[in-house]
Amino acid sequence: MHGDIVPAKRFARLRGLMRASFGLVVDVALPQLCPSCRQPVEGAGLCPACWSKLSFIAPPYCERLGIPFPFDAGPGLLSMEAIADPPAYNRARAAVRYDEIARKLVHALKYGDRLDLAPTMGRWMARAGRELLADADALVPVPLHWRRQWSRRFNQSALLAHIIANASGRIVTHGALERVKPTPQQVGLDKAGRAQNVQGAFRVPASGKAEVAGRKLLLVDDVLTSGATMPARGRCCGRAPPPSMCWYLPGLSRGAALPYKAIGKTKHS
Repeated sequence: MHGDIVPAKRFARLRGLMRASFGLVVDVALPQLCPSCRQPVEGAGLCPACWSKLSFIAPPYCERLGIPFPFDAGPGLLSMEAIADPPAYNRARAAVRYDEIARKLVHALKYGDRLDLAPTMGRWMARAGRELLADADALVPVPLHWRRQWSRRFNQSALLAHIIANASGRIVTHGALERVKPTPQQVGLDKAGRAQNVQGAFRVPASGKAEVAGRKLLLVDDVLTSGATMPARGRCCGRAPPPSMCWYLPGLSRGAALPYKAIGKTKHS
């Protein structure tokens, strides 16, 4: 029997060496590249130069929209946009400003099949949304229309939602929201155009009403642009009786670049 164990151990060691050698060949032939500048990097993620240019969002920020303020005027403050045009969701938090580096990062994930970037981005989002995650009952990834998901082969929001769920101990519910209307890309549209584009695009299916009614839901998406697309999702979930509470956790925020200075007190529901 001892003679059988020794060859087995040697075979396992040989198999490990072959796997390591194959990985080395792949790394040499196809080195991992920074999704922004295309320079070789070790492992997934950005090179040090691009990493240093990322703008992570941290307090002080608008309690409702999560848009950072240039100064700290105390807790529970709202931006003028949140006061003048309150969103359908209760609160939003984003991880990173949508600048040139962040845009390339998202495009690499969505259109470049760089799924290796999702764990890093998901951890950023989980950290940015930890106060929302602490109270959430479930995560709802913003769905793609089946045609777009078929062509892309995956839903980046669902991928990020599962990583956030693993980091926070929350569950992901895929049946709470569905996209019933194929819509053109939002790129290049103004706020009114974005809102019109997604009008009637989302609904809570009959089978998903029990997953929505009376629950605190955290919608997960990759980018918050003007916020015009969120009312279609937020009101869709909020109508389910008894009323549910919708929060929003995007990875990146374009609105975060706006230098809001006017502020006001927030009301918590």
